[in-house]
Amino acid sequence: MSRWVMVADLRRCVGCQTCTAACRHTNATPPGVQWRWVLDMEYGEYPDVTRAFVPVGCQHCDDPPCMHVCPSTATRKRADGIVTIDYDLCIGCAYCAVACPYQARYKVEEQRYAYGAQPMEYEAAREDPRRLGVAQKCTFCSDRVDAGLARGLTPGVDPDATPACVNSCIAQALHFGDIEDPDSNVSRLLAENRYFRMHEELGTNPGFYYLWDRK
Repeated sequence: MSRWVMVADLRRCVGCQTCTAACRHTNATPPGVQWRWVLDMEYGEYPDVTRAFVPVGCQHCDDPPCMHVCPSTATRKRADGIVTIDYDLCIGCAYCAVACPYQARYKVEEQRYAYGAQPMEYEAAREDPRRLGVAQKCTFCSDRVDAGLARGLTPGVDPDATPACVNSCIAQALHFGDIEDPDSNVSRLLAENRYFRMHEELGTNPGFYYLWDRK
């Protein structure tokens, strides 16, 4: 069985936020809701201070805290590692948002659009009214992954089967693939580079890896 993960090369990320824009366009998320966003961080001591850009979002944990607190079983982890939300089962209690250590979940009560009261063309085409009043978050573009697999495509290799944020990255800093396949793109990257994961000490076993060689 595959285990889909994402790898962000922080040595390459330029903080352009194209992944954020691509995610918003693909999923028609309302203003203020960003399933994929990029932290702008400074590190070092004056005068040797520099910046790092860190893409964040749902970490698709192997042991997701959000799933354990969900009273309706709306939050689940698929066999391939993608953490999902069943909008029909979600009761909007937001327990998951409180439990998530990555601040990756949102609850939107009313539909809002980027510019005024009327939706843009892409918003009208992609908005999902089932997401109102319930929890929502990054899905690793599971619809694209599933559709691609059904067509015989390989996520992480074929763009049509890969998350939109990865496809849009102008610096090729984001990667997606099957960590259970030792020959996959992500497995090779992790084998050849130093990496870390956010809040590993919590035991969540995130499915989002960060490459970072600098001291």
